[in-house]
Amino acid sequence: MSVFSTAQDSAPQNGSNPAPAAPQQQTAPPAQPSSSTSQQTPTEKEKDQGVLGETVQQKPSDTSQTSSGTSKDRLFYALPNFLTVQNGTNLPPLTVKQKFAVVFRGSFDYVQIPWYAFLAGLSQAENSEPGYGQGAEGYGKRYGSAAADGTIENFLVGAVLPSMLHQDPRFFQLGHGKFIHRALYAGSRTIITRSDSGHSQFNFSEVGGGAAAAFISTYSYHPSADRTVTNTMSVWGTQFGYDTLTLVIKEFWPDIRRKLSHKHDAAAATPINENR
Repeated sequence: MSVFSTAQDSAPQNGSNPAPAAPQQQTAPPAQPSSSTSQQTPTEKEKDQGVLGETVQQKPSDTSQTSSGTSKDRLFYALPNFLTVQNGTNLPPLTVKQKFAVVFRGSFDYVQIPWYAFLAGLSQAENSEPGYGQGAEGYGKRYGSAAADGTIENFLVGAVLPSMLHQDPRFFQLGHGKFIHRALYAGSRTIITRSDSGHSQFNFSEVGGGAAAAFISTYSYHPSADRTVTNTMSVWGTQFGYDTLTLVIKEFWPDIRRKLSHKHDAAAATPINENR
């Protein structure tokens, strides 16, 4: 027998008492999820108590939206749509600085140059406000007038009055329901808006800001023959109707964009048969 015994040699022999087993090492129980995540309550959807009394739909965060609660989106991939947001819940109110910054960004966006050129061309073709005349001079005056009208209206409606009256200049998309339901909701936002505290109230910024912009433009740089109350009301009414239609388009723009993206993806996935 070898002097050096092995582990098998040290096993108990013929009923001898076995050596006490070494205590098993206890492993720590698996970490339990934090109560902050396991007991989260669903986020309550913020209700817009407007004409339709609708609840703005909770949607996943959109990568086109910024952390400040504005957007980087463009209507039809071109026109600035920075004050339209898809997720209407739990967004912080805009500060005065943010309101002016986002309106400045949209008003002086590079796309505005061809847009105002298009509007001036329409005005020239219709010979609206004949005091401007025709030819290159008339077109230049119409271009400057269109740019000034748009810029003044944008700042009064989106920054100046919302800052003074503590109203939210953003458009919160509804995002669900039937077509007519959503269209009525979007159109009503020119009359009903949110305060910075989230309550629904009359849209003084849109109504009053549009009227003030029409008055300033009509009685300053528009032709003297058109400086009448009737023309001022006409300009204001036209702008108000344009803003209402624009909000309806903004409501359905995500749906249009998804359809366009699906068509593009389907076309890209279609195999091309090459004739050899």
